[in-house]
Amino acid sequence: MSKIQPIRAYRKMIVMWLTVMMLVVAPFSTYGVTSSVQAAGSPGTNEPFVITEATIADMQTAMKDGRLTSVQLVQQYLDRIAKYDHQGIKLNSILTLNPKALEIAAQLDKERATTGVRGPLHGIPIIVKDNFDTADMPTTAGCVCLQNSIPDQDADQIAMLKAAGAIILAKSNLHEFAFGITTSSSLGGQTLNPYALDHYPGGSSGGTGAAIAANFAAAGLGTDTGGSIRIPSAFNSLVGIRPTVGLSSRDGIIPLALTQDVGGPIARTVEDAAILLQTTAGYDPDDMATAYSVGHIPDNYTDYLQVDGLKGARIGIATELFNNTTATEKSVTQVVYTAVDDIQRLGATAVPIQIPNLPQIMKYPSLSGYEFKFQINDYLNSLGEDAPYHNLTDILASNQFDPKQAESMKKRDAVTTLDTPEYKDIVLNRTKVTRESLLKVMADYDLDAIVYPTTTQPAATIGEEQISGDNNRLSPFSGFPAITVPAGFVNNKLPVGIEFLGRPFDESTLIKLAYSYEQGTHHRQAPTLTP
Repeated sequence: MSKIQPIRAYRKMIVMWLTVMMLVVAPFSTYGVTSSVQAAGSPGTNEPFVITEATIADMQTAMKDGRLTSVQLVQQYLDRIAKYDHQGIKLNSILTLNPKALEIAAQLDKERATTGVRGPLHGIPIIVKDNFDTADMPTTAGCVCLQNSIPDQDADQIAMLKAAGAIILAKSNLHEFAFGITTSSSLGGQTLNPYALDHYPGGSSGGTGAAIAANFAAAGLGTDTGGSIRIPSAFNSLVGIRPTVGLSSRDGIIPLALTQDVGGPIARTVEDAAILLQTTAGYDPDDMATAYSVGHIPDNYTDYLQVDGLKGARIGIATELFNNTTATEKSVTQVVYTAVDDIQRLGATAVPIQIPNLPQIMKYPSLSGYEFKFQINDYLNSLGEDAPYHNLTDILASNQFDPKQAESMKKRDAVTTLDTPEYKDIVLNRTKVTRESLLKVMADYDLDAIVYPTTTQPAATIGEEQISGDNNRLSPFSGFPAITVPAGFVNNKLPVGIEFLGRPFDESTLIKLAYSYEQGTHHRQAPTLTP
């Protein structure tokens, strides 16, 4: 097992100490809360807390006023998961529930009453994609081959959430090993879209997307190698932030291609996404890329939640990324052009642009086909003696994985070295040309951000090919941040997202622009199938 760095060990010690202290002071009588807990009003009140579409701020206000406890909040979410994920419409978005969620909530309620709150996430339930390591629950990547694998320590972002008082309520389904964008796995099966059950939820973080859209938790975490935070966010009328590579640690995330991998927030509002980003960003000695973030993180991303944030902004409209070939593409394009009109109505100047070298950039492939074998082998080795398998070859020999992914896995396992001209060209020249092209057009036109459709098509019908387009490549190929925000619906049914792309480590500007757009349009709607 890999050696824990001193700072990581110190952080872990603090989290363990806080947990022990809460166990000491928590009353045992609060641990046995069951589904008989009625909704969220505190004893003596007749005004139950409405959980659907509630924001983190709403929850904190209700708990501060005594109208809600964390135990009640967790129970309501567990009840919704039971009603809509495991029964009823069966979204199939959750792989594992935290068996100690109510116990942890009781501890945090006690801490709130005795010593106060740690911050905005104190007692707030969060759902995370099941490729984030959790030391108290299995971490599976959706694969049967890892169904009993419990890492020795939390992923850095998970440790930061727990230290902030968040409750990891559940682990969500994903496209197995994050290979695709339809969220199907050997362990979890096919996740459904809560807006249209016969459609995909997007992927690979579609379990988190469907769960947060259906109000199974306050917010969630996903990962994004080529679009896997932003695609499910767009397909589920959510906000998704793909941060700059190096802003938040990837340590403890099962890798797909570390050159492109990031983990980030998926939430119902920009404000909630900003709260999660604030909590999970920062330097981690176990992820060298985060050294670049030092000096580039503001005091608080929530300081940039400005209703008039678009006023005076200059937004580049990447018209080449507005596809009009098919009827479905035209419907998405129309929604996003309406969004551009709204951006101008809210005070911004829309500047039509052409991104230099765009055809050359889009011809480059993702690095997941190159890096996955070596990095998954490193991850399995980090599990030490507890690793169920030692390498990708062993997993293939076991047949304990989704057979639909066999060819993709065999192709990746056949890669023998990264010391090739092709790989080096992608790593060096793809990154260089993408970064320089984006920075040049932003400098030439004095832009605050570039806007385009998050995906060129909406969620496809299950069983048909899911096409998302190439727009989502600009962020991972450059390493620059992007945020997707609900922009409306096609056919009054399927959600559409608009994506803002910014300069490296300029998440604060993206949050400001996205919040202004969100507050000026209010396109987010809860799915009617999960009232």
